[in-house]
Amino acid sequence: MTSIAKTTKKRRIRGEGAWGYAFIAVALTAFAMFTAYPVVNAIIISFQEYKPLGSTFIGFDNYKTTIVDPLFWQSVKNTVVYTILTVPVNLALSLGVAILILPLRKKTQTFFKATFYLPVVASGVALSVVWLWIFDALPGGILNQLVGYLGIDSQNWLGSSKTAMFSLVLMSWLSSHGTSIIIYLAGLLGIDDAYYEAAELDGANFFQKLWHIVVPAIKPATLFLLVTGVIGSFQVFQNAFLMTGGGPNNSTTMMGLLIFNNAFTYFEFGKAAAQSLILAAIIGVISFLQFKYAGKDVEY
Repeated sequence: MTSIAKTTKKRRIRGEGAWGYAFIAVALTAFAMFTAYPVVNAIIISFQEYKPLGSTFIGFDNYKTTIVDPLFWQSVKNTVVYTILTVPVNLALSLGVAILILPLRKKTQTFFKATFYLPVVASGVALSVVWLWIFDALPGGILNQLVGYLGIDSQNWLGSSKTAMFSLVLMSWLSSHGTSIIIYLAGLLGIDDAYYEAAELDGANFFQKLWHIVVPAIKPATLFLLVTGVIGSFQVFQNAFLMTGGGPNNSTTMMGLLIFNNAFTYFEFGKAAAQSLILAAIIGVISFLQFKYAGKDVEY
């Protein structure tokens, strides 16, 4: 009887496992078709001089060409500068807004969360059109009108090497903080009021409570947003493509835009694949270092 019971139990477990695989079959198929296959194919193409009617194996030539290409290193520099200028400021702005929303009533919080999140679901092309209007080089441009009140002459914000990168950075500072605000607000709501009350009894001011209570409590959220923010900034493409096209003088050519141009403008698919894998390696190393040094004492 015991043997029969064990056999029946094993069959039941196998049946449940089969149903589990059946339920995730669609997701696994989609992953295999749209993630795994493109990645494997990109690795193969990176070692080829790719042609639609027949590719030629050229070994590491695409990687060697990339490494000695000044434009590639210019794009790396632009991407790093963009990341350094946007990610920390965006995190600080998101946390600041979340702190301002925290004391409000629940319905008011919901209103502001929806308001700040709305640009995230809006079309990136539509938002870029609005920003092109803001950065219009004519005196009638919104930003030129604002600086005109300060006695500053009108600027060609997107057409000058001195201001093009700043314009993209400013665009990042003033848009698309909705996700970060909501995540930070959730973290702030999870902090027990007893900590604030104890700090007040000890005479702590706002900044002391912020540094000794809030910052440690929301460190898991900060690490998550830092890692995803850096990944997103290294992959930035849409803003540079729509706003400046990488110009002027390649001052806003990011790595994502360079890869796009090599693939779909110059049809150098092998070189583009090699550059995309180098970009993936850079992101992987940076993410590893972030988890290693910024996430040592993070508890989830």
